[in-house]
Amino acid sequence: MIGRPELRAYLAAQTHDALVDTLLEAADGDTRLYDRLAMAAATGGERATRLATFRASIDSAVATPGFVSWSEMWDYASGIEAAIGGLERLLGEGHADDVVELAEYALSTLEAALQEVDDSSGQVGGLLEDLQELHLKACRRARPERRSLAERLFAWELHGDWDTFSGAAQTYGRVLGKAGRARYRELAEAAWSQVPARVPGGDRGYDGQRRAITRIMESLARDVDQLVDVMSRDLGSGHQFLRIAEAYRAAGRDDDALAWAERGVAAFAESPDRRLVDFLVDEHARRGQHAEATRLMWDAYSRNPGLDAYRKLKQRTEPAGEWDRRRADALELLRAELARRSAERPPPYSSAPPRDRSELVRIFLWEDDHDAAWREACEGGCTPELWLELAERRRREHPEEALEVYRDRVDPTIEYKNNDAYGRATGHVREIQALLCSLGREDEFAVYVADLRARHKRKRNLVKLLDAL
Repeated sequence: MIGRPELRAYLAAQTHDALVDTLLEAADGDTRLYDRLAMAAATGGERATRLATFRASIDSAVATPGFVSWSEMWDYASGIEAAIGGLERLLGEGHADDVVELAEYALSTLEAALQEVDDSSGQVGGLLEDLQELHLKACRRARPERRSLAERLFAWELHGDWDTFSGAAQTYGRVLGKAGRARYRELAEAAWSQVPARVPGGDRGYDGQRRAITRIMESLARDVDQLVDVMSRDLGSGHQFLRIAEAYRAAGRDDDALAWAERGVAAFAESPDRRLVDFLVDEHARRGQHAEATRLMWDAYSRNPGLDAYRKLKQRTEPAGEWDRRRADALELLRAELARRSAERPPPYSSAPPRDRSELVRIFLWEDDHDAAWREACEGGCTPELWLELAERRRREHPEEALEVYRDRVDPTIEYKNNDAYGRATGHVREIQALLCSLGREDEFAVYVADLRARHKRKRNLVKLLDAL
């Protein structure tokens, strides 16, 4: 068999013209090889020819014959990587100005192609990042006209859909210089002046350009007051008040942080942001104002009683010795809320919380009171996941109860009629087997499986799993 050394020796013996003909013949049937040769040939020629050749190679690499599926992405991305490699070689040959222009062309072309590819693997997104890095490197060498560069970067950051050149004012700060940074700020402030204020309860529709210019203005803020001035243009959500409070806290201005957190809770009094309430509670507790922290925590629990708020309430009241009283009140309030939900008729297609006692079951499980959790589940019901957790917690001391839980879950799980469900159902069957063995009732298992197999004999994949037990 001919190996690489023999092939090298053969090629070395050929004439120059013969090798050229061989390479051209190969390139005729290989678009990527042809583009690589064309880019290399154009590197030392006239600028207009060079730019046209590289653009054509970029177009060839990025063009999609239709939708590019996930399975086709590796080959597709490889072609684009080859084109980027040509740009890197062009930069190495001293053509930084050309690379600046061509990298921007490649970025715009690739952004358009993203609409036609399945980039769940992130490969094309990674290539966008590679091109941005190459563009920055080329700008550092070429030193393009600063105001013009600022205008292009700003337009891209403001109007782009893929966060291309996000944070350009910082990333390109040294390249832009004083004149470029001033132009960038001038453009940003002009766009910002057109952005209307948002007030609590106002329109919260998504606006990509608003998001972009807000991010730009936040990046240009020189101190916390300028930053808050930008943030406070949008007070349409409790989370925005939280961001402002956190910014002031980070700057060591705790009184301002507290004031903004209180404003946010008051602005959304009926349904304040939970994270904002937590911030306010922490701030009062840090100042030793435990009564106010407890009041806020109780209000939060009253609005949305459940395990998460219950845990936080305990955390705040236990150090002061108030937990036992608060715990009784909290459980009573939750029971009343569950009774109210149970009495109401849910609207069609409602996403309201379930009308069972799942939240009480969660609380008692969290407190390791398995008996209380079991009673609540038996009296008022709970989610299938909680039933399984109860079975796991009680199987050692109450195997009969755990056995019934697993029996009850097998058929409903099978009814999902997919292989994942069959696997989960078989797992329940294994638990039944283990529990029967622990009870000395091994003989019942074969009868149980035979009945199960007979009732679901048409579900071949399930039967295979049962036969393997």
